[in-house]
Amino acid sequence: MKKILFISKKKLKAALVLSASFMVLLIVYTFLLPYALPIAARQTRLVPIYYVDTTEKKAAFSFDASWGATYTPTILEILRNNNIKTTFFLTGFWVEKYPDMVKKIVEEGHEIGNHTYSHPHLNSLSEEQIKTELKKVGNMILELTEKQPDLFRPPFGEYSNKVITAAEKCGYRTIQWSIDSLDWKELGKEPMVKRVTESIHPGAIILFHNNGKYTAEALPEIIAYVKEKGYEVVPISELLYKDNYYIDSNTGAQIKKPPQE
Repeated sequence: MKKILFISKKKLKAALVLSASFMVLLIVYTFLLPYALPIAARQTRLVPIYYVDTTEKKAAFSFDASWGATYTPTILEILRNNNIKTTFFLTGFWVEKYPDMVKKIVEEGHEIGNHTYSHPHLNSLSEEQIKTELKKVGNMILELTEKQPDLFRPPFGEYSNKVITAAEKCGYRTIQWSIDSLDWKELGKEPMVKRVTESIHPGAIILFHNNGKYTAEALPEIIAYVKEKGYEVVPISELLYKDNYYIDSNTGAQIKKPPQE
């Protein structure tokens, strides 16, 4: 004769609760965890400043200097004639080769930023090596100009938490750009003008190169356009918020925190 097993209501309830809990965990692990992990990762991801979130019609021109200086005097003349001050990010080997040009840039009232000593792929270096790159060119600029730069642009636009953290420890804010003129591609004057003028926006940081083949040729038309649209061109440091801000981890926008109640 077969035995009939009886389960108490208490044990049955406990078994059902355990089973339901297991199903919830299974659903979370299978469907929700893959989406939750990237969000958590983004919360700790450091990003440079790409542009400033503002309604003011202000934009910053920036020039990276890592090769040649043929067109730099012409660029400085154009900026001077238009009463515009900008930011030049200099590499150490460029500073070594053109010390008088560095002094001229500062004499003209432009801002100097750090673009590393040797223009390496920083993600491949250790934090200490990154610091060495920054400190070496920073000291060179200080010695030549008596001004210590505090803005840094990573070569090739490459960065990581390690790069940004190393820069911060050296006293630098890491700066990217929201508009790339693509002058380094040497596509000609008109594509440069079109790209910049169609993309201009309040708080923009625009990337040029001091020795771009068509940069000096395109600048007067770009300047005329932004002025016509009511923009003021300023050095990056004058565009940035100095304090009480955060950087959006998705867009790289530097955003002013609302005043506390």
